[in-house]
Amino acid sequence: MAKVIGIDLGTSNSAAAVVMGGKPTIIPAAEGATVGGKAFPSVVALSKDGDLLVGEPARRQAVTNPENTIIAAKRKMGSDHTFKVLDKEYKPQQISAFILQKIKKDAEAFVGEPVEKAVITVPAYFDDNQRQATKDAGTIAGLDVVRIINEPTAASLAFGLDKAKEDMKILVFDFGGGTLDVTIMEMGGGVFEVMSTSGDTQLGGTDMDKVLIDYITDEFKKKEGVDLSGDATAMTRVREAAEKAKIELSTVMETDVNLPFISHDPSTGSKNLEMRVTRAKLDELIRPIVERCKPSLLKALEDAKLGTDGISKIVMVGGPTRIPMVQKFVSDIVGKDAESGVDPMEAVAMGAAIQAGIIAGDVSSDIVLLDVTPLTLGIETLGGVREPLIERNTTIPTSKSKVFTTAADNQTAVTIHVVQGERPMATDNVSLGSFNLTDLPPAPRGVPQIEVKFDIDANGIINVTAKDLGTQKQSNITIESSTKLSKDEIEKLKQDAEKFSDDDKKKKEMIDLKNEAESYIYTTEKLVNHDLKDKISQEQGIKITDAVKEVKEMLDKEPAELKPKLETLQSLVNEVTTELYKNAAPPPGGPQDGAGPEQAAGEADQDDEQKQADQDAGEESTGSKDEPKAQA
Repeated sequence: MAKVIGIDLGTSNSAAAVVMGGKPTIIPAAEGATVGGKAFPSVVALSKDGDLLVGEPARRQAVTNPENTIIAAKRKMGSDHTFKVLDKEYKPQQISAFILQKIKKDAEAFVGEPVEKAVITVPAYFDDNQRQATKDAGTIAGLDVVRIINEPTAASLAFGLDKAKEDMKILVFDFGGGTLDVTIMEMGGGVFEVMSTSGDTQLGGTDMDKVLIDYITDEFKKKEGVDLSGDATAMTRVREAAEKAKIELSTVMETDVNLPFISHDPSTGSKNLEMRVTRAKLDELIRPIVERCKPSLLKALEDAKLGTDGISKIVMVGGPTRIPMVQKFVSDIVGKDAESGVDPMEAVAMGAAIQAGIIAGDVSSDIVLLDVTPLTLGIETLGGVREPLIERNTTIPTSKSKVFTTAADNQTAVTIHVVQGERPMATDNVSLGSFNLTDLPPAPRGVPQIEVKFDIDANGIINVTAKDLGTQKQSNITIESSTKLSKDEIEKLKQDAEKFSDDDKKKKEMIDLKNEAESYIYTTEKLVNHDLKDKISQEQGIKITDAVKEVKEMLDKEPAELKPKLETLQSLVNEVTTELYKNAAPPPGGPQDGAGPEQAAGEADQDDEQKQADQDAGEESTGSKDEPKAQA
C-alpha cells in the first residue's frame, strides 16, 4: 500500500511525518529547519510578480512584502473570512491547501514515491465547520484525507507507542500557535481513550508574540517618539524579532532585540531599535495569557471526574510549552513535572504518522484509538430550547437517537435544526444546518412519533436522520458547514492549486534549460577562442559564433524557442569535434617495420599531437554534455 503521511496543520507552523522502518520519522522541508526547528512555517505569500511562496520562503520575504503575506490562516478555518492578496480573494481552505500542497511535494521527495493519502490533525475543540474546512483543504491540495484526528490524541499516541500496555491517565497540555487543547487520555491494554477535552480556539503562542510586540513598539515610541504600528514592513520585522526573542528566552535569561534602520524620518534621519528583553519581563507580559489556560485545564479534570492526583503523566505539546513559566504553571496545578523525551514541536505530527501507519499497514499494532466529540450535539425544540442528543466527550464513532413529536395540531412538516454547543438556548450555540421532514399525515399535536438519529463517524463528521415511525418516511442531512465548499468549488480550487504547481514546474524547466544553455555557451566559447582556436577553420568558427549569439538572444524566451537554438549549437560543436577526432586518428597498423630512429621519433611526435587533439575534443565533448547537467 502507498505511504500515508501524518500532518500537523498548525497555526504558526506545520509538521509532517511518515512511518519508515516501523517508526515515525519527521519529513524535512526542502529548505531545512528554521528557528526553533520548525519544518514548515504556516505562511503563504504571493510575490509582486504573482509567484506563490509557501513555508520558509514566504516567511523570509514577509518583511518586504507584508501586505501580500498571510499568516495564522488556521484561526479563520470554518468561517466565511477571505484573504485579499493582489486583488484576488482566497478562502482559508485555499491558504491551508497551499501549505498542504507544499508538504505533499516535499514528502514525495523525501519518501521517493507519490503521496496521495494523509491523516490530518485538528484542535480537539474544532467544531464540525472547522473539521470540514480542514478536510476540504486536503482535497484541494490533492490529498485523500483518510482520517481527521484530534491533536492531543495524536500527541498521546506518539508518547504512548512503546508504553501502550501500561495503564495510565495522561494529561495532554497542547498549547500551539493559535489554540489551546487540554485533553485527558486513559491508556491501557493497547486502547487509547479520550476521557475529556477542553480548550480555547483563540488562545496560543501568537497572543504571546502580540504582547511582546506591543511592549517593544511602546518602548520604542517612548524613547524615539516614533509610532511603528502604521508601518507594515517595520511591524513585520518587529514580529519576527519578538518571536525569536520569545524562543531564545526559553533557554537564556536575557536577549537583545536589534533592528537597524527600523524607521526613517527626513527631518531626524534613520532610527535603530535596540532593546534588551529579560525572561522576567517576558514572564510579566505573558502571565495573563498563561492564566487564561487555567479554566480549560480545570474543566478537563472536572469532565474526566479526576482530581490532580489521578493524573499519571503530563505531556506538553506545542512551541509555547518550551517556556519555563508555562511548564511551571502546569506542574504547579497538577502537582508533577511534565514528561521529557517527546519533542513538543513534533509530537502531534509523529502521532498522526503512527495512525497513518496503522491505516497503511506499516505499523503492526493492536492500538485502538477512541476519540470523542468536543461539543454537545442536539436539535432545537419548542421555544428555541436546545435538546441534547450526544453529550460532549462521547466516544466516537457513535450513534444516538431520540423520539420527538409535533408542536401543533395537523402539522404536516417539521424542521430539524441541528446545533452544537453547551448553551441551553439553541440560538446561543453553533448552527450546523437544518432540514425538513415533510408529508406527515395530519394528526393532533403530540401524536406523531418522529425519531431523530445522529451518526458521527471517526472523523467527527455528522449525519442526522429524521423518520416518521408511523409512515416510515424519512429525511436526512450530512452536516456540512455553512462554509463547506461544494464539489464544484473544491474542484475549481484544486485546479487553481494545480495551476500554481504547474507554473512552478514550468519555471524550474525554464531555469534548468537556461542554466544548461549558459553553461554550454561558456564551454563553446572557451573551445572556439582558446582550446581549438588554431585547429578549426574560420568558416566553422563563424558558424559556431553565430549559433552562440542566437542562443544568447533566446535565453529569456520560452523553452520552446530556446531549446531548438541550443540543439543547433550542440549539433555544430559535435560535428566539429568529431571531425577533429577523425582527422587526428593514426593510420591502421601503426609505424612500418624497419623504420629508423628518426622516423619513429617523428611518429612519436605525431602521436603526441594526436593524443592532445583527442584529449581536447574529448574534454570539450564531455564538457558540452555533462557540464550543463551538473549546473542544472
